[in-house]
Amino acid sequence: MAFFVMRFDMRNPAEAGTSMADRYEAALDMAEWADRMGFYTIVLSEHHGSEDGYLPSALTMAAAMAARTKRVRIRVAALVAAFHDPVRLAEDAAVVDNLSRGRLDLVVGAGYVPSEFDMFAVDIKDRVRRTVEAVTVLRDAWSGRPFEHRGSTISVTPAPCTPGGPPLELGGSSEGAARRAARLGVGFMAADAGIWAFYRDETIRLGRPDPGPYLGGDTGFVHLAHDVEEGWRRIGPHAVYESNAYGRWLHESGPGTADVYRRADSVADVRASGQYRVLRPDDLVAELAERGPLAIGLMHPMMGGIPPEVAWDSLRLLETEVLPRL
Repeated sequence: MAFFVMRFDMRNPAEAGTSMADRYEAALDMAEWADRMGFYTIVLSEHHGSEDGYLPSALTMAAAMAARTKRVRIRVAALVAAFHDPVRLAEDAAVVDNLSRGRLDLVVGAGYVPSEFDMFAVDIKDRVRRTVEAVTVLRDAWSGRPFEHRGSTISVTPAPCTPGGPPLELGGSSEGAARRAARLGVGFMAADAGIWAFYRDETIRLGRPDPGPYLGGDTGFVHLAHDVEEGWRRIGPHAVYESNAYGRWLHESGPGTADVYRRADSVADVRASGQYRVLRPDDLVAELAERGPLAIGLMHPMMGGIPPEVAWDSLRLLETEVLPRL
């Protein structure tokens, strides 16, 4: 048994040779396929002003995917709270939660890319305050009761399908973010087990139930192919592109952000990092079986602008040679 997750960020660099409309259509088809295959969740990421078209409106895509699926959960991870009016965000999320019949999960983050804060004319020094405000407003708005916000008494309608609103988490890669999530009484999406320990410690210190050990798994990229070298020939340039694109953002943001992506000058560099892998189906089956019943299989089929047809080759191998054996 394993839990399978599919992720999309919709990067579409010019060298990918794919129109954005075609990439969006492929993502919806893949979401429908994942639903049929029994995937646990689909994860949508959000960034703004990226020249490669990185998905800027994750809730809109979540609504489209909700209309094409029946069972799979849809997780927005993460939405940068500082760039959204919190009341409007509460309304939009409630609509998506109803469209999906309660399958929406929402992670909000403080953001880390300075150019995005410039784009929205938001002072990056104000990001923590705005994130805390957003979490507070979301919970108040989904309570079904009128509440006070910036001097006005307001009500948000419709109510979400999920009583009390979609599951809400704070995302982060620092001790401060972890302890803040615990103090706010929401879940926490940690960058790694070390950061999760701070959330667990603070939650227990506040007298709340122990959230348990870190259950996050390997977040690296996997592409399936019978011929590993041919697989690398097809996806290698996209791995180099993604590693450098994220690496630039992390460098721009300075110390305190997760150091996962680094500059890569060649396919050999990303292969050596271990963050990107091409596996044979048998190897993935063995790996997930070894991890036990809580193993997480993460698929990011169009990573770094991988063309849809290449992504489908990997997913078909998952369908025919991996899933039936787990």
